[in-house]
Amino acid sequence: MIPQTFEYTAPATLDAALEALGSGERKLLAGGQSLIPLMKLRLAAPDELIDLGRIPGLDAITESSGRLHVGAMATHHAIETSPVIRGFCPLLAETAGRIGDVQVRNMGTIGGSVVHADPASDYPAALLALEARVHLISKRGERAVDYADFLLDAFTTALEPDEMVHEIEVPAEGSHEGYRYEKAPHPASGFAVVGVAVRIEARAGRITLARVAVTGMGPHAFRDRAVEKLLEDGTPIPQAVAPLGDGQDANSDAYASGDYRRHLARVYAARALTTALSRAV
Repeated sequence: MIPQTFEYTAPATLDAALEALGSGERKLLAGGQSLIPLMKLRLAAPDELIDLGRIPGLDAITESSGRLHVGAMATHHAIETSPVIRGFCPLLAETAGRIGDVQVRNMGTIGGSVVHADPASDYPAALLALEARVHLISKRGERAVDYADFLLDAFTTALEPDEMVHEIEVPAEGSHEGYRYEKAPHPASGFAVVGVAVRIEARAGRITLARVAVTGMGPHAFRDRAVEKLLEDGTPIPQAVAPLGDGQDANSDAYASGDYRRHLARVYAARALTTALSRAV
């Protein structure tokens, strides 16, 4: 299909992009892996596209004082292969490597994925497990929002119309921490039928801190704090994950029922936790 007619601009500076974004029905173009298909289906019909691809520095990946700062225009491939991310936050690199296919990973960006907030995307589980923060910028200034507060519902975030994601901030992995992202991919799209990201701290084989986040099961990703509490209290992994997803709305479609998604979440959580525990040295 053919998109509705639109104007196109490619500003060379961040200030120019924010100025262009400030009025009218405009959309920011990052990798285009979500926005362009929506435009072709005419589910999105912006008057103007603002291409961020010529603005320097928006794809920077840096580490400072135990925190990683990942620019919004960093591609999934860059995140998967970055020595900085692999060294300081391997969960994010592992998750990026499970996204879509090679073409999607080469073009898609973390900022675009975070803003799109697809219920079956991979990053949300990892970002919740990492307790990430989203840095937003507009002509009015800058603000940082906990990712748990930024993600509101399916395809819905706390982003204001005149704002853009500037960077994602995540913690560097500490000593005695383990991680894992496991998912059941849809065979056609590669999206997560269910995906589970875990981050734990363990000493002498006992989990002392647990973060368990699930994507693909409901209208948006979520952390299961009840399961986390069970793990931190010393409950063995098989018993701790048994109630995962209780009380959560689970999506049902032609591919998988809600009950099957809930079952998958428990299976993949157990696998992810077992691997994470083996990595926590």
